[in-house]
Amino acid sequence: MNTLKSLIVGLIIAIIAPASAQTADEIVANYLENTGGKENWEKLESVEMVGVMKMQGMEIPFEQVSTKDGKQLVTIELQGNRMVWSAFDGETSWQRNQMTMEAEKSDSEATENMKKQTKDFPDPFLNYKEKGYSIELVGKETVDGTETFKIKMTKDPIIVDGQSLPNIVHYYFDTENFVPIIIETQMNQGPMKGQTIKSSISDYQEVNGVYFPFTVGSEFQTMNFKEIKLNPEVDSAKFAFPEKK
Repeated sequence: MNTLKSLIVGLIIAIIAPASAQTADEIVANYLENTGGKENWEKLESVEMVGVMKMQGMEIPFEQVSTKDGKQLVTIELQGNRMVWSAFDGETSWQRNQMTMEAEKSDSEATENMKKQTKDFPDPFLNYKEKGYSIELVGKETVDGTETFKIKMTKDPIIVDGQSLPNIVHYYFDTENFVPIIIETQMNQGPMKGQTIKSSISDYQEVNGVYFPFTVGSEFQTMNFKEIKLNPEVDSAKFAFPEKK
């Protein structure tokens, strides 16, 4: 009799478990719905974020603009001087040399990688299949006392020294609110190549019907956003490489 009861209980669990288990797509659908709804996310043409970046004992005011057609711009205030620090107009990527403060164009690899990165606007999970991305639910993990769903996202490969390398990011979604609270990215180039960067994201706030995290931090820097503007007017001339006169 005990054996029969165990068999029946096992069958019930087998039937119920798949129905209650979360899939990666269900988690993403809940995330988009809880942060404003897919339709509102799809209405975004541009986003401007204004805040302060804290790193190496410094506080640097900055503004970051990104657009649906792939443009990106970062403006900072350093020692009282306001300047465009880096930009991408959809074709040309450039940034300032930290020593000379002169604008320098990125090489072809960096520019190509930037073009791929612009597909993340306004959120990498929005219509991710159309972007050519794939996602996988790795499982549940407890992070800093919070139960999370760990989702692996595979994006377009990046090019480093002529080689195509995997571009994989892990997101940890709070199982209660279905929003990412941790992002893990593996560095594929530079002095930190091979290391994993862990960023925490928090303080979600509503902006015109869409929710954004207002704090993003890692062991190297923290960004606190003071204001986020949706669909602001964008002057395309600001993204262009400043040719020397």
